[in-house]
Amino acid sequence: MRGNVMDLAVGVIIGGAFSAITTSLINDIIMPILGIFTDSISFADLAVEIGPAVITYGNFIQAVLNFLIMALVVFCLVKAMNRLSHKKEQTPPPAPPAPSNEEKLLAEIRDLLKNR
Repeated sequence: MRGNVMDLAVGVIIGGAFSAITTSLINDIIMPILGIFTDSISFADLAVEIGPAVITYGNFIQAVLNFLIMALVVFCLVKAMNRLSHKKEQTPPPAPPAPSNEEKLLAEIRDLLKNR
């Protein structure tokens, strides 16, 4: 059980660090490229004003893209880990060694005692 808890803790820590990397990827690389098509630098600038309220739907789009990229990368990591575990399972276990002369003799004695 302790190993599973440690694996979970490591996963949470790595996930937090990975979140910062994907956020930077979205904000610094992908959004400026997509901004070319929307005539703005960032989706965060996209907003609609309805009276005194400002609806910033660009932030929502940015969060959705961040989630999709994170989900894709985690999916690829899990798939790779599953492939590695299946390769380990496919290797057949080595055949047990042949019994030694001493083991054969003990088996004969056991069988004789059992027949008495």
